Amino acid sequence: MRTTPISVRPERRHLLRQGAAALAAAGLTTVVTQAQSQAPLGRVRMPTLSPRVRVLRNGLQVVVLPDERVGAGTAAVQVWYRVGGKDDPPGRSGFAHLFEHLMFKRTRHLADEAFDRLTEDVGGQNNAFTTEDATVYLNVVPANHVERLLWAEAERMAQLQVSEPQFRSERAVVESEFRQKVLVDPYGRLFHGMAPAFWQVHPYRHPVIGRMDDLNAASLDDVRRFHATYYRPDNATLIVAGDVVPARVDAWVDRHFGALVAPDAPVPRVLVREPRRERNQWTTLTAPQVPAPALALLWQAPGAAHPEAAALRVAAALLGEGDSSRLSVGLVERALLAQSAGFGVDLHADAGMLSAWAIAAGPSVVGGDARRDPRLPLLETALLRAIHRLAHGRIPIGELDKVRTQLLTEALVARQTAEGRALALGWAVVRRQDARAADVELRQLQAVRAEDVQRVLRTYVLDAHRVTLRYVQAPSASGGIP
Repeated sequence: MRTTPISVRPERRHLLRQGAAALAAAGLTTVVTQAQSQAPLGRVRMPTLSPRVRVLRNGLQVVVLPDERVGAGTAAVQVWYRVGGKDDPPGRSGFAHLFEHLMFKRTRHLADEAFDRLTEDVGGQNNAFTTEDATVYLNVVPANHVERLLWAEAERMAQLQVSEPQFRSERAVVESEFRQKVLVDPYGRLFHGMAPAFWQVHPYRHPVIGRMDDLNAASLDDVRRFHATYYRPDNATLIVAGDVVPARVDAWVDRHFGALVAPDAPVPRVLVREPRRERNQWTTLTAPQVPAPALALLWQAPGAAHPEAAALRVAAALLGEGDSSRLSVGLVERALLAQSAGFGVDLHADAGMLSAWAIAAGPSVVGGDARRDPRLPLLETALLRAIHRLAHGRIPIGELDKVRTQLLTEALVARQTAEGRALALGWAVVRRQDARAADVELRQLQAVRAEDVQRVLRTYVLDAHRVTLRYVQAPSASGGIP
């Protein structure tokens, strides 16, 4: 089964260790002084990515990033398809993710699970993931196996052959994944239910993992149409990074991908734009097993390429990343109102969502109306108070520098591998439509000041309308499945 990062909340990820030692591990040289630390972290000299980008006649975008350390020995081969959860067919939520699983099945010249043999059997690895905006296939192999992987990726782009038994088998795998991530986790329905409660018209309102009834309704004909519509050279970006010679990669790409033909019909694109929210809304989500009630506050945010995105990421980290974050210290450690709390910033290609959430301390109310649990308004007040204090109060120099350092270190340590550098290029393609813009986000993070954090919190949170989502125990054991 593929390991697919359709994780319930991105704010649950663990940041890498902070501090100068971590920056040094990432190969950085810093000359920031204490007097300058409230200024941007712009005096840290960071390595940059300089990929070679070209487009084949059939529309395939090819990005090559050779490793400066000649003889490093490994290479990453990735294919990024511009199709994600937002492109799921009507009534088929979760289909892009389901299709990701099917891409590891038989092709005209490859047996089922052949990518495991092509990677793991030579000391490499392969994987895939689906997001709201893209589906990505990842391979890491010894550099002398790159051409074989290029042939295999071209093969499954053009020659996928899924049978009815294979389709039913993989659909069962995805349904099992849904049960594990959404139904078994007591708070899986809360995080799964945020998108449907928040988005008004944009297809981001359909969670990437989908709905059980939609998964059950999918058919093999849907698979064939989806492959023909989206899995084509003019809807993909091929990235090769690592110990490779660009001219040799170009020749291999031309040999294996150059003959593929793009269909005449254009790739369907999501043109819907989410309207500005004009009023506050309240909604309640129930589940059969809720150990303690929870609350989430949701606000609109710009897309991932927006100039304010970096400040929003820093604000989210200050509020909700780690045990020393303001929400954790304020609501969990001091006030004892919550057993956990966090702040998420989900910035997709088209638009974004901000979320402040908290799970109450103590058990769920038994009997009566769980929606009237007195802890819910207390959690809401506490969340808003913490945000207000960050937006209007003093932000200590050390607190801001710690968070900026954590975010930069996380990104830079990831770039120590060929796979990490390729991923950075791929995200730049998805978010900014240009692989060469991969370093823009890091420069923007360096430039974030305290006043930037406070401005974006006032603009997008305190002065904006929100959705309040209450998550409580269902009156009976028949709580609905979102």
